[in-house]
Amino acid sequence: MKKSFFERLTGSSNDEMDEERDMDINKGVIDKENNGNDWMEENNDEGQLTVDVFQTTDDIIIKAMVAGVKPDDLDVSITQDMITIRGKREERHKVERENYFYRELYWGTFSRSILLPQEIDPDEAEAAIKNGIITIKLPKLDKEKVQKLKVKSE
Repeated sequence: MKKSFFERLTGSSNDEMDEERDMDINKGVIDKENNGNDWMEENNDEGQLTVDVFQTTDDIIIKAMVAGVKPDDLDVSITQDMITIRGKREERHKVERENYFYRELYWGTFSRSILLPQEIDPDEAEAAIKNGIITIKLPKLDKEKVQKLKVKSE
């Protein structure tokens, strides 16, 4: 029989199997019998980068937290209507699984593709990293701007 939260909290049951499961829960390990997975296992899937996207009068601005990622480990691809940010965050030292109390940071490859709300000029785009945040400035294309073309006589 499964123990209630109160029973686990107070330890009112003497069942050894429940006590072992409680010890795993206290270490932060999810009970596989109940959830079918272990959050501490390595996951080879690519993570999704979280972003803020907003606009000014002339630009679309994208900000993302890339702390711990070297600029050389980032790849930013831009078209007139889409941007893709890819990177890799590497763990500098190895810690044995049993020594973790919490493991919430994401390590590994990540990416994010964003369909832009308006066409931009990819040739004029700028990107900079400061304090672990990448800021990408994408100048909007002005569809109402009229460019006069001089006709030459041959």
